[in-house]
Amino acid sequence: MRNSQFWEFVENEFGSAYGQVLVDDLVLGACGDVTGRVALARGDEPREVWLALCAAADVPKSRWHGVDPKAAKNRMRS
Repeated sequence: MRNSQFWEFVENEFGSAYGQVLVDDLVLGACGDVTGRVALARGDEPREVWLALCAAADVPKSRWHGVDPKAAKNRMRS
């Protein structure tokens, strides 16, 4: 996974604004008790950061490999 795909997954799952907040503020135990932003900045694999974010944010495992962008937009409208 590239950084750009990581951010695409974050936006599709959480929305742009809330996704940024989670990456900046949610401490990820699986990444050594740092935020996603810190983990990415120090060179952690984006895929590992994404999976840690999913686990910490209680994302259903069925969406850990990404969601259809159309479905994500529909979910956010509800």
